[in-house]
Amino acid sequence: MAAPWSPESWRSKPIVQVPDYPEPAALADVEQKLATFPPLVFAGEARELRRSLAEVADGRGFLLQGGDCAESFLEHGADNIRDFFRVFLQMAVVLTYAGGSPVVKVGRIAGQFAKPRSSSIEKQGDVELPSYRGDIVNGSEFTPEARIPDPHRQLQAYRQSAATLNLIRAFASGGYADLERVHQWNLGFVKDSPQGHRYQELADRISETLRFMRACGITSENTPQLRATRFYTSHEALLLGYEQALTRLDSTSGDYYATSGHMLWIGDRTRQPDHAHIEFARGVKNPIGLKCGPSIDADGLLRLIDALDPKNEAGRLTLICRFGADKVGSHLPKLVRAVARAGRKVVWSCDPMHGNTISAVTGYKTRPFDRILKEVEAFFDVHRAEGTHAGGIHVEMTGQNVTECTGGATAISETQLSDRYHTHCDPRLNADQSLELAFLVAERLKRDRVDAPPMAASASA
Repeated sequence: MAAPWSPESWRSKPIVQVPDYPEPAALADVEQKLATFPPLVFAGEARELRRSLAEVADGRGFLLQGGDCAESFLEHGADNIRDFFRVFLQMAVVLTYAGGSPVVKVGRIAGQFAKPRSSSIEKQGDVELPSYRGDIVNGSEFTPEARIPDPHRQLQAYRQSAATLNLIRAFASGGYADLERVHQWNLGFVKDSPQGHRYQELADRISETLRFMRACGITSENTPQLRATRFYTSHEALLLGYEQALTRLDSTSGDYYATSGHMLWIGDRTRQPDHAHIEFARGVKNPIGLKCGPSIDADGLLRLIDALDPKNEAGRLTLICRFGADKVGSHLPKLVRAVARAGRKVVWSCDPMHGNTISAVTGYKTRPFDRILKEVEAFFDVHRAEGTHAGGIHVEMTGQNVTECTGGATAISETQLSDRYHTHCDPRLNADQSLELAFLVAERLKRDRVDAPPMAASASA
């Protein structure tokens, strides 16, 4: 029997990756205020996402999850949110139309502020300071004052998340996502690129299809699916005091939901089975993601699945694999086989970003596009060989014209990284690279669907 759970039961467990707040009383006061604030998302929305992810787990959909590595207070603005949403819509359209697969859209947005760190100390020259842990905790400036964890930043993160959600909901349901606007989604700096031209050709085909549908009486005015889209939010559940403060008892179901985002995930550094982050996540009914890196083995993964999804409910758990391009083949097959033998209903998703980070000769942290693509291809290869469903991708990306990841069709070189290197934490794909990845994944989805042998097709149906 599982031990009793409550929103605060995590506090009795060991915990890692937590800031050292100098004033515990101030932290408690902020958490008490947050507990009185309205929810950011609603239990019914989280249940809708679970139902959609259950379709993905059964092989009838694809998960597109992406967004910023860590949201910024200073860069919060309508234009940045619009540009991200526009690129995300483009990726989803490419995957849906060219890949022939329904796409579940989940952003790393409206809550992705906290970041785990490999070291609690950052050193520059002879100076050592606490590491930057995301704007919800401290400042990125390398000064003693900025690096002091400040609990009041949680209030700002809540307000920014609410404003971001408000705008995204308006975009998703207010006509911006209308497929009739598919041509208008091309960003200025993308439309003249190779991916912009490919997208334009796809948009032409979609427009031709829409003209035929209009002739048959099907329009965005009488068919809501053409006019609006469902978009969900997600973030890493790292600051558990913040998550607890925004956890609510749903009057409809009698279950607890984390209302800070539709989907939460547990990172590779905080998935210890007897620690606080797993304890918190096992009790909320949101869809949960679990990052799986090279350090996890099959027995350990099954133990975590038992803790997070004891009833084996499709749509509850997404396994987000982040191995690195050169390690997928030696790690992923064993995990896939163990989960399949256990009959567990999970979504398998590929995070090709975190295992492929390198330091360029110029000193910048970057991710080569060819390594990202190689990990995605290996992920698909493994699932095809095992007769299981490659269910999604999880990428760090932005709508801004940054130069943070090398390669891609525009061939960003290491010497160009300094041109527009804006990230506060990890390098992100820019809009052109994101769209290129979407086309390549769509082509792979289409190829696997056409070439799938009967046994593999039935196994993933």
